[in-house]
Amino acid sequence: MAGILFIISAPSGSGKSTLVSELRKQVSGVDFSISWTTRPPRGSEEHGREYYFTSREEFERMIAEGKFLEYAEVFGNYYGTARHSLEDARRQGHDLLLDIDVQGAAQVRRKYLCAAAHAQSPAHPVAQSLSR
Repeated sequence: MAGILFIISAPSGSGKSTLVSELRKQVSGVDFSISWTTRPPRGSEEHGREYYFTSREEFERMIAEGKFLEYAEVFGNYYGTARHSLEDARRQGHDLLLDIDVQGAAQVRRKYLCAAAHAQSPAHPVAQSLSR
C-alpha cells in the first residue's frame, strides 16, 4: 500500500525546517526526505542529516539524469528532493514528509496529481499535529 505524501512548503526562511523538526518529534512512523543542495553547510549542519551537500556540477548531472522529484535554484544555490526518496517510501508503504520551497511544491503537484499540498486526513497524526 502506498503511503501519504505530505508537503510542507513555503518561501525560503519562513520556518519550514522548524515546523518539520517539531513534527518529527511529535509524530512517529513518517519518513522524512533529506534534500540535496549546492550551498555550503551552515554552523553544525552535517552531510546526510540536514542536507546532502554536493557540488553544482554533480547536482546538474543528477538533474540531467532525472534523479530529482523536484528541484529549484534559490538565491544562487540548487535544492532538490531525490526521486528515490518517494519511490523508497512508496515501496515500503510509508508516509513521506517533504520540506520544500514553493517552486518545488508546484513541480510535485504538476508531476504527481495524487500528491497533497496539505494533510487531507484529519485522523492522520501529521494532520493532528499541524492543527494544534
